[in-house]
Amino acid sequence: MTIGVLVVDDQAMVREGFSVLLGAQSDIEIVGEAADGRQALALVAERRPDVVLMDIRMPVLDGLAATRRVVAADAHARVLILTTFDQDEYVYRALRAGASGFLLKDAPARQLADGIRIVAAGEALLAPTVTKRLIRTFTRPAGHGADGALPPVARLGELTERETEVLVLIARGLSNAEIAAKLVVAESTIKTHVGRVLEKLGLRDRTQAAVYAYETRLVTPPG
Repeated sequence: MTIGVLVVDDQAMVREGFSVLLGAQSDIEIVGEAADGRQALALVAERRPDVVLMDIRMPVLDGLAATRRVVAADAHARVLILTTFDQDEYVYRALRAGASGFLLKDAPARQLADGIRIVAAGEALLAPTVTKRLIRTFTRPAGHGADGALPPVARLGELTERETEVLVLIARGLSNAEIAAKLVVAESTIKTHVGRVLEKLGLRDRTQAAVYAYETRLVTPPG
C-alpha cells in the first residue's frame, strides 16, 4: 500500500528536500506541498493524505492550529510534527491536540521514512528521551495539562485492570508487539485492549493515551 504524504513547511527548500527524499521511497507518494497551515487544510480536504508532515512555526496559520483542525476535520489523516529542540512547548501542545508523533528536523532520511510508516500504521512516534523531557517540563501538578485543562481522571476507573496495565506500557513507549511479549498474550489481544482504552477515555490514538497517562499521574516521568 502506498502512503500519501502532504509536506507542510514555510521554507520552499525544506519542502522540496523532504519531497525528493520521501518520493524516492517505493511505498511513499508525495500528494502535495503547503507553505502554511491554511494551505495545508485545503490540501488535506482535496488530496486526502495518509500522513501530514507538519512544521510548527509558519505564517497565516501555524502548525499547532493546523494540527488541531486537521484532526477535527479528518479522522483519516495522521499528523507527524517536525520540530527542533527549542519548540518543545509547541510540540507538547500539538501532541495534546492530536498529532501522532514528532521528529527532529535533522533526522536522517531513513528515520523520516520509517517514522511516516509507523504513524501511517496507527502507531505513536515518540522519541523516548525527548518525550520524557517534554512531559516532565510541561505537565502540570494535580493533573493539569499544558494548556491548563484538567484531564478526565475519573475515566480511569472505567478501565479494567488489564486495560490500565496496557495504558501504562503505552505511556512507557512500548509497541503492541512489545506489550504482547511482556504480558505473554497475542498481539491481536493487545490491539483489542488498546482500542477499548482509547474508546473509554475518549482519545484519538496512542500518543494522546501516553500524554493522558502522564497528565493524570498514572505514570510519572523518571528523574
